[in-house]
Amino acid sequence: MIAGIETGGTKVICAVADRQDPGAILATTRIDTTSPDETTEAIRGFLADHGEEGRFDAVGIASFGPVDVDVGSPRFGYITSTPKPGWRNTDLVTRLRLAPGTPVRLVSDVTGAALGEHRSGAGRGVSDLAYVTVGTGVGVGLVVDGAPFTQRNHPELGHLLVRRHPRDSFAGVCPFHGDCLEGLASGPAIEARWGRPATDLGPRQQDSVMMSSYYIAQLLATITYAAAPQRIIAGGGVMKTPGLLDAVREQLVLLVGEALADHPLTDTTSGYLVPPELGDSSGVRGALSVASDVLPPVPDLG
Repeated sequence: MIAGIETGGTKVICAVADRQDPGAILATTRIDTTSPDETTEAIRGFLADHGEEGRFDAVGIASFGPVDVDVGSPRFGYITSTPKPGWRNTDLVTRLRLAPGTPVRLVSDVTGAALGEHRSGAGRGVSDLAYVTVGTGVGVGLVVDGAPFTQRNHPELGHLLVRRHPRDSFAGVCPFHGDCLEGLASGPAIEARWGRPATDLGPRQQDSVMMSSYYIAQLLATITYAAAPQRIIAGGGVMKTPGLLDAVREQLVLLVGEALADHPLTDTTSGYLVPPELGDSSGVRGALSVASDVLPPVPDLG
C-alpha cells in the first residue's frame, strides 16, 4: 500500500492506493489546513486507518512551501519561509510519525499537480510541461522528461517581479515584496484590490480579468522563454474566473509578439495553454506518483 498527501494552504487531500496500481485510489479524505498540530494529527489518523499495521510501502507528499525537498538536506521535509501563519519552519515529515524505514518522497504542491496532470490528465502525451496555479498563492511546477526538473529544490515564480499595468496603482499584498506577481494577481490580491473575492466580482469582473490576464501572461512568457515546455496547464481558483483563461491566451500572444513567431502560443487554439483535467485531485495523484517512483524495485524471482 502507498499513500499520497497533498498539503495546501487551505486544505489537505490524502489518498491511498495499491502499490501495483497507483492510479486507482482506494480511499481519500479532505482535511482543513489549520495549525500544524491539528492538521498533522488528522493526517496521521487517516494513515493509521488505511495502512497495513500502520505501515506503508512508500509515502509521497506534495506540500505548499517553500519546502525543503532535498533528501540530502538536514532540513528535508521542513516547510521553511512560508507566509502562512504558524507554519514557518514546520518539520512536516517528522510530524507524520511514519514507520521507521518508510521511503518518503517530497515535492512542492505545484510540482505534484504537474506530475498528476502529466501522468493522468491534461499533460498526457508530452514529455515537458509546466503547471501554473493562481489561487491563494501563485506557483509553478515543471516536469522535464516526465520527472520534476530538479529533486533538490523547486521553482518559486510566484515572486516574479512584473511590469505594472498602466492603470494599476494597487500596492500589492505580498508580505515580502508587495507588488510581485503573487502580490498583484493572487486571490487575496484580487479581493484587496476590488473589495470582492475572485469568485464574486460582479461588475468588477471585466476589469479584473483585464488586469489579471496582463500579469499572468508575463509569468507564462517567462516560463516559455526559460523552460520551453510543450504545454502549460493553468489551474487554481482564480483561473476559474469566466473569461480569464482566454484573456491570458490573448495577452500572451501580444506580449511575446514576433519573438517566438512560430511558437504554438501564437495560436490561441493550439492547446499550448489548457486547464487541468483532474480538478482538485491533481496534487494528490502527483503525490501517489512520487510514492510509486520511490518504491524499491520488486525482486525478479524468475
